[in-house]
Amino acid sequence: MPDGLWMKCEGCEKPVFKKAVEDRLHVCPECSYHFKLPARLRLATLLDPDSFVERDANLLPANPLNFADQMPYPERIAKHQAGSGLTEAIVVGEGRILGRPLAIGVMDSAFMGGSMGSVVGEKVTRIVELATDKRWPLVIVCASGGARMQEGILSLMQLSKTSSALARLHAAGGLYISVMTNPTTAGVLASFATLADVIIAEPKALIGFTGPRVIKETIKKSLPPGFQTSEFLLEHGFLDRIVSRENLRDEIAKIIEYCQ
Repeated sequence: MPDGLWMKCEGCEKPVFKKAVEDRLHVCPECSYHFKLPARLRLATLLDPDSFVERDANLLPANPLNFADQMPYPERIAKHQAGSGLTEAIVVGEGRILGRPLAIGVMDSAFMGGSMGSVVGEKVTRIVELATDKRWPLVIVCASGGARMQEGILSLMQLSKTSSALARLHAAGGLYISVMTNPTTAGVLASFATLADVIIAEPKALIGFTGPRVIKETIKKSLPPGFQTSEFLLEHGFLDRIVSRENLRDEIAKIIEYCQ
């Protein structure tokens, strides 16, 4: 069998035909496990063809704290830029779904775990402000491990900055749809991911502020089955709906049509 034709599903652990996974927008044909999706591919699956116009691509991270762990922060950024083809952990811009204009941001957890530093926070704030000014619907697809520790307090400041921008959007009567994908955690969950008018999640996504291992070690108790999954959160009222990736574009279009 030629190499590269088959892959192992991270959900059911069965070998699956790679093209069958790709044809279903990177969803396992056996168990419907949703693989992580690169930001630009996500944009292509959601928006009308050739409708996306990227904004603020020139915003690049700096190193105000001169931070270094195993490597200097600028080297780590350069490594992830080369590996992902992105300049940061989010791509923002404007586009159309079924002909309707909207502002959109899509996070990519392949870039430093989708962590939110000052550039991610600024790009989110700017796309929220664009939606407010244009009176367009706003869609943000979240995929993040939380705040970017290499930027310290400058990273944590982005929680309040993005939340304040969304407060102005809501005051102006704007529509905001948040889509939580695997994983959506920590500072991103505690800020713009959960401040939407409609909160959608992909099936079986990990969603939570602190990881289950840390919680178990802190409270010294076992956690409920399915804790911090999309299904658990929907059952307990933290989500509006769970939508499979194949239906996500149509679902967003319906919500926008209904609300406008």
